[in-house]
Amino acid sequence: MSHPTGPDFFCAAPRPITRAPAFMPPAQACDCHAHVIGQPPAHPFVEARSYTPPEATPADYLANLAGLGMGRGVLVTVSVHGDDNRLMAETVSAHRGRLAGVAVVRPDVEARTLDALSEAGVRALRLNMLFGGGTGLEALEALAPRCAQRGWHLELLIDGLTLPALERRIAALPVEVVIDHMGHLPPPGTGQDATRAAAIATLERLLQQGRTWVKLSGAYRCSQAAPPWVDTLALAQRLVAAAPARCVWGSDWPHVAQRQMPFSPTDTLDWLGQVIPDEAVRHRLLVENPARLYDFPGGQQG
Repeated sequence: MSHPTGPDFFCAAPRPITRAPAFMPPAQACDCHAHVIGQPPAHPFVEARSYTPPEATPADYLANLAGLGMGRGVLVTVSVHGDDNRLMAETVSAHRGRLAGVAVVRPDVEARTLDALSEAGVRALRLNMLFGGGTGLEALEALAPRCAQRGWHLELLIDGLTLPALERRIAALPVEVVIDHMGHLPPPGTGQDATRAAAIATLERLLQQGRTWVKLSGAYRCSQAAPPWVDTLALAQRLVAAAPARCVWGSDWPHVAQRQMPFSPTDTLDWLGQVIPDEAVRHRLLVENPARLYDFPGGQQG
């Protein structure tokens, strides 16, 4: 799968929500992956970015969250802002109890910065191996103990085909780890089936060991099909079967790094309905699991 290559890759804006989802999300359902995006000069873009997105304001985000029927949400600092977490943290802080945050920092970040992010509602740090502007895997062992001190987890945006080589490093960390977007794994039949099978087996082992989570998100990034991205359903169902208590869902709004936007945010939730037709299992993924992972009110450890 190809990725954007630089600042001259201009993204399309997300489509507005024009219809209700195919199923009604339960109360306090959580969209565990989205972004808000500012614009220069108030919110500069890093030079080493992989794409240039349009603005995605907090008001637009909250309207999208409501349109999807989500009571809660998680905002992740977008790669084009580098380690400038201001817009994400300000948005989360303004909606404490409803929103949580995932920040991006450098390995030498000051403790007082991390403490301020925690106070704002941040619950994790993200490492990014796919798009320019993020902190890479070289910071894994340096940032893990700093997350552990605050009860946070680490979120990894990685090429899932590299998971077998990373399995021991991930398993040895003193914190829980969340794998973004089902590991960005390619669909079957792309000439990488043996490597893909080994990566899926590794992810299943990590999930079953009880310290790794996976986001059922970004199906459109892992697919060669149009919505409902049927070539991703089997993988998502396999991950849910492996560890239903360690899966969460995210819309990935505003769907950055897309030159065209052939789908709506509602399609991403409808996809989850196809992955998990059972209402009780969906409740677990949309309500119970996020409450534990992001420490929302009512969440219980376990």
